[in-house]
Amino acid sequence: MKRSLSYILIGAIGLTACGGSSDSSTDSSSDITPPVIPDGLARCDTETQLDQTTTPSGLVLLTESNYKVGQPAAVIATLKGNNVTDHGFNWKQLSGPSLILKSSKSPVLAFTANSPGNYEFELTVNGEQTSFTESIELTIEAGSADQIATRVDHQVTEGNSVSFRVDTPETNSPSQISWCVAGGPALNVDITGPEKPLFTAPNVDEDTLSILRVSAVINGQPTTDDVHLLITNEQAISSSYFDESVAKTFAYKADSPYKKDLQACVYSNQLQDACPISRLPLIGQEANIDKQAILDRVLVSHQWMGENFEYVLENLDPNSDFATLLQSVTAVVISYDIRPSFYWVVTGAIYLDPNDLWLLAEERDSINEAPDYRSGFGNELNFLMPWRYVKNNNYTSYVVPRSVRTNRTAQEMMPDLASLLYHELAHANDFFPRSVHLGLSGPTLLDDYLRRSDQKQLVSDQLTAFYPLNSQEMANLAEVSFKGATANETQKNYTAADISGFFSPDRASDYYAYSTRREDAAMLFEEALMSHRYSIQRDVAVTDRPENPTGSSISVDWGQRGRIGDPKLESRAAFVIDQIMPELNGATLVRSLPDPIAMKQGQSWSDNLALSPSVKSQLNPISPSVTVSPELRLSGDRHVKPVE
Repeated sequence: MKRSLSYILIGAIGLTACGGSSDSSTDSSSDITPPVIPDGLARCDTETQLDQTTTPSGLVLLTESNYKVGQPAAVIATLKGNNVTDHGFNWKQLSGPSLILKSSKSPVLAFTANSPGNYEFELTVNGEQTSFTESIELTIEAGSADQIATRVDHQVTEGNSVSFRVDTPETNSPSQISWCVAGGPALNVDITGPEKPLFTAPNVDEDTLSILRVSAVINGQPTTDDVHLLITNEQAISSSYFDESVAKTFAYKADSPYKKDLQACVYSNQLQDACPISRLPLIGQEANIDKQAILDRVLVSHQWMGENFEYVLENLDPNSDFATLLQSVTAVVISYDIRPSFYWVVTGAIYLDPNDLWLLAEERDSINEAPDYRSGFGNELNFLMPWRYVKNNNYTSYVVPRSVRTNRTAQEMMPDLASLLYHELAHANDFFPRSVHLGLSGPTLLDDYLRRSDQKQLVSDQLTAFYPLNSQEMANLAEVSFKGATANETQKNYTAADISGFFSPDRASDYYAYSTRREDAAMLFEEALMSHRYSIQRDVAVTDRPENPTGSSISVDWGQRGRIGDPKLESRAAFVIDQIMPELNGATLVRSLPDPIAMKQGQSWSDNLALSPSVKSQLNPISPSVTVSPELRLSGDRHVKPVE
């Protein structure tokens, strides 16, 4: 399986990524081992033959033999004698009942029709020296209540991770699911979960169509569906940074003055050296700093990702926090293969997992589900430190599983996205706060970072100098939990009560703060802003460690809700806020935060959810028909490895 990108982004100075997503967390208390994938998925008895329409421009349109209402479908564009990766695509629907099109910039137009009828689409293709427009008409027939639906047809670069998903609704759910190759190259596919096949796209010499067929039984009736994957031939990987295949991306704004620089400088398998500031400066170094300047720096794999990000800036950032913090990055990369989110000083860009940005089910369909195999360090320690964000005694994280195909509101999306942005953008502003933008001399951001770091000028360096953490025991344990150091016998024998004695009197907001000074600063900023802007508070606790820990089985030895409001942390949090966003007045902000609430010793983590007696406790309500208990989140589980 393809490794998480964060593992490969290790430059000469040893910086690694940190970040996370509500859909990608893992239990950091246990090792996660990739499954053994058998060689060669079987071929189907009969292969699928698509209809071909070749236009005078050299465009070849591949269509299915029949299209049905309710069944995911596609029209696939290839270029005779050329690779599609060198071209831009733009689909438009000209006629027929309105469709939700979330791959309109891809050579593979994926859609699901809700009504029968005649449909017409127009495709414009742009290359460096070519531009042409073609159209195609389709007839979509009535479907069946017993037909299987598999999502979603798409394009992928060779070597990139691939996932599909079979719809498994509560009614008419398929059984006896099986897969075979209905066309294209041989594939090694992980079908451990038959509703979610996973594999790595093979290397190809030219753009190649791969077709998988799923078979199942619904209401006693056999049913099949084909899902299509266009594997595109790419340049050989020459980057020591991005040394595994990355997705095809494009500038969200077609008229961006940085259109040709974004991909080359921040998300390319040919990136060999950091780009100079003169080519891609920080957004805050621009002459005109506004939201358009930010959108000119957005690089996406799907147009909807940029649209949703723009919606956040325009409608969900009333105090311009994110717009202000984004001045300290060069670019915003949002791609279906980024997992987890992170900031990286070598490029100066922030990389966002779109799991925190989708609103429609059709958007979520397009996000890759390749597993995020994060190392499970600290397995020999006898304590856990769980965390969660809460408001009115309810979890605020969105926890609807991918198997439940539904839309979500912007209000449901924002808590996870906001905490993520505050954390990752705190890193960017730790390294390059707005106060230093005019003095950066380059030639690259990496050069400026090294100079500032050597002189201990970073915000996190100054935080440590003025307000250091005191517990050496916690710092040593963090080496075990977050960096893979071997636990000694003393550490193995620490009880939850010991950890409470180390952590509670110190000045860290979270256990993860001990991993590095960079994470210490980011955690303070994240928690303070979440409480200040959203009245969302972070719970942190020290618990025992049973064999199979769950929220109901772990017992709290010590814990707090809203630890950022503890007077012991006031000076530290205020300092970080003043350095990153001085307009907020850190001391005033921190003093206005709610006083922390102590958890009840001896009760479970779940039972400690209701700390305010005036509000009825309930787990995050998802829908009238779905009840899901949030997973147990452990300190650092949003992060692959701490920023050094």
